[in-house]
Amino acid sequence: MKEANPVASGGQSGLFGRGMLYVVVWSLQLVAGTVISPVLAHLLGPTQFGALASAIALHQVLSVLALLGLDQALVLQRAEDSDSSRARGLVMVGISFSLVVAIVVGATAPLWRDALGFGDFQALVVVVVLWTAPAAAVQIMLALLLTEDRLRPFAIVSGISAVGGQVVGIALLLGVHNDATTYAWGGVASQFAAMVIGIAVTRPSLRGLIDWTVTWRAVRLGVPLALGGLAYFVLNAGDRIIIQSLLGAEEVGRYQVAYVVGSVVLLLLTFTSSAWSPRFAALRDERARRDLAAESRDELYRLLLPVILGVTLGAPVVLRIVAPASFRPESLTIVVFLVALCAFPVATSGATGRLLIILRRGKTVGLLSGIVALVNVGLNFALVPVMGIAGAAVATLVAYLLLSVLQLIALPREPRLAAPSAGLVLAIGLAIGVSAATMFLPDTPEWNIARFVVAVCCLPWFFLRLRRARRGPSTGRLRRGVQTPTATRWSSQ
Repeated sequence: MKEANPVASGGQSGLFGRGMLYVVVWSLQLVAGTVISPVLAHLLGPTQFGALASAIALHQVLSVLALLGLDQALVLQRAEDSDSSRARGLVMVGISFSLVVAIVVGATAPLWRDALGFGDFQALVVVVVLWTAPAAAVQIMLALLLTEDRLRPFAIVSGISAVGGQVVGIALLLGVHNDATTYAWGGVASQFAAMVIGIAVTRPSLRGLIDWTVTWRAVRLGVPLALGGLAYFVLNAGDRIIIQSLLGAEEVGRYQVAYVVGSVVLLLLTFTSSAWSPRFAALRDERARRDLAAESRDELYRLLLPVILGVTLGAPVVLRIVAPASFRPESLTIVVFLVALCAFPVATSGATGRLLIILRRGKTVGLLSGIVALVNVGLNFALVPVMGIAGAAVATLVAYLLLSVLQLIALPREPRLAAPSAGLVLAIGLAIGVSAATMFLPDTPEWNIARFVVAVCCLPWFFLRLRRARRGPSTGRLRRGVQTPTATRWSSQ
């Protein structure tokens, strides 16, 4: 008798119930980054902090190349199989390929590092290359642990990978040398440690290296997703490199500080999408999957209402905490608002992107991401010289909006993906309007404290909305009969 997939979803309550536990674990990286960023800004200063931000952006590009979209292919493979044997084989394929990519990139580094603005930071490039292989390997092992619903090892591996490097990096800064390269070595150490533990708990199968049928099927899906991932990187982080080339590393540092504050929600949505993918893949009924996508998207919209208000209102105070005066934090609030606003189209594209990937429309996802990335690059080059770093934030917002529209158009017309209600659309517009209006409030200590107090008051609203989401859909659109006997534990835990 075929074993039911352990991540089959019982509905929206499962996504916002046990599913959110994985989001919380993945969010450790966000929490650690939020805490560490102001420390780094004060210790490193704008130039070194900007160089580190550019190095992390480079690391993200290399990780996408090294991963080759195999984590997404593994999720679908595990959803289709009765056990994890072939998925474990894909883990071994992913580890091997990431090692090859790291070797090739390291050997060719002298050919491209100066063109990317790393001429004065050659040692930093070496560290980033060493960071690549273990980081990609950890990512694909986390995908397997997620599909198997093994929360404890998932939390251990993810925690060491996400938090360990930042803790070790700060220790190195304080005890060895105060520069970006020294801090980056902490990431290398933590990723290797996480990889070793990940190998022990996932037990990658060497048979994957000779299972050409499964590997080729995974690669056919993964390559366009990897190309789409590169395009998504350009959309999400490529503006740092453009800013560095046009305005210098100091402006990259200022933009990075504002982006960290404003993108808190974007990262949460990214982690949510990754955590939810196995649950959507496990649903066999396409209409039930669409209904679940619409319900979960709308609940994310409702959660974003207090978040967009809270982030925008609290930005003036938070920016002064996370950045010293040399970053000129008083001029960064508009960047925070624009970046935070991207959360709404990201929530939309997250829902449609998951559906396209589950339909194995990887080429479509890659093509659309590529189109949007080119638009984003063009807008950055057009707007940054005129508007400064705020222009980069505008380009990012426009690009995310375009991606959400294109992915929605690319979905098959039937079954239809329900649109949000008129009341919800009105609430979103009102929240955005009020947030935008706060940009015109006086930038004085008294007004900023008052804004921060109102921002804190948004927290109870958020947690009340999350509690309602955990109870499941209220509209009754989700179809019955999509649970398996073992699937109910997702919504009961």
